Amino acid sequence: MTEVLKGVRVIELGTMITAPLAGMMLADLGADVIKVERPDGGDPFRSFRGGLYSPHFIAFNRNKRSIRLDLQSKAGKSKLDRLLASADVLIENYRPGVMDRLGFGADVLGSRYPRLIACSISGFGPSGPYAERPAYDAVAGALGGVGAIMIDRDQPTASGPTIADNVTGMYAAYGILGALYEREKTGKGRRVEVNMLEAAIAFIPDTFSNFTRLQIEAHPRTRVAASQSYAFRCADGKLLALHLSSPQKFWESLVDVIGRPELKDDPRFAARDGRVKNYLALEQELAGVFIGQDRLYWMTRLEQADVPFAPIQTMAEVLDDPQIVHLGTFYQQVHPNQGELTLIRRPVLIDGSRDISGRPPPELGEHDSDIPDA
Repeated sequence: MTEVLKGVRVIELGTMITAPLAGMMLADLGADVIKVERPDGGDPFRSFRGGLYSPHFIAFNRNKRSIRLDLQSKAGKSKLDRLLASADVLIENYRPGVMDRLGFGADVLGSRYPRLIACSISGFGPSGPYAERPAYDAVAGALGGVGAIMIDRDQPTASGPTIADNVTGMYAAYGILGALYEREKTGKGRRVEVNMLEAAIAFIPDTFSNFTRLQIEAHPRTRVAASQSYAFRCADGKLLALHLSSPQKFWESLVDVIGRPELKDDPRFAARDGRVKNYLALEQELAGVFIGQDRLYWMTRLEQADVPFAPIQTMAEVLDDPQIVHLGTFYQQVHPNQGELTLIRRPVLIDGSRDISGRPPPELGEHDSDIPDA
């Protein structure tokens, strides 16, 4: 077993992604995470696809226990007080001021529970001109620059996964772990604050470094041009990705594979700087070649030539991919009422293992009667 956080109790007042993801990361390391939810529907992610056990909720809430508390009531606040007295960590992602109105502001938490690591996640920080605004992934990403490198200015369309949400949860878990380590030496808790705006900015440091040093204005193709990343359609309609990066050998091997030796001497493409500058022209040249054969044909030859490539896989293909099957990335778990679930193992191995005594994502209030402190 690799339950390196066994014995650590976490109280999660979390909804949607940021706080639930931070809580799940700690739970995946063996912490006892108690998710405190509103009695009238709980975490809003529960009902994203109808019912109270949506795929969205499942994705961010494995290995937790759920209890229902009405924090507007005296009884609910009293129960939360008892839970916090026995806890090591509190995670919440309410808007600034909500915890104060509930009677659990920073000063109260610091004085009443001196060993508690209290993590507060917000959209834009606890103060400032945007502090009271509602914050979601696309909002924080747009404000922090992620949108500029994902959205075409000429044909603006939102797409892709949640980035600001996810990295905020990861940074929150990172801060909590640091505070827990320090507490082992000092015996004192800490207040950890993370906001989505700064987390989004921190996630793209190269973008800002290139702008502040070289005045390179980022757009959706800037990074892929610099890294020499490509996506092509093959004759069978399947998609293929290449990432040549900076080593010259990958470029030369690719040219040999596709049977276009003249590209090595083309002044636009001979050197890496030229390939970056003339990315669109090179992309067009390569696209005309890859469309001529099926994907498997190209994959076989690219692998033989040691060119970095991968098929762009559907979700079904990912689940069946032989490397992913070998790693055991996905696993099956059965909830007594909700049936079989396909879940994702934590991507961190400790001493070669990542097994814990896990539990499926909880139903709303599933553990109301299991937690005496509640």
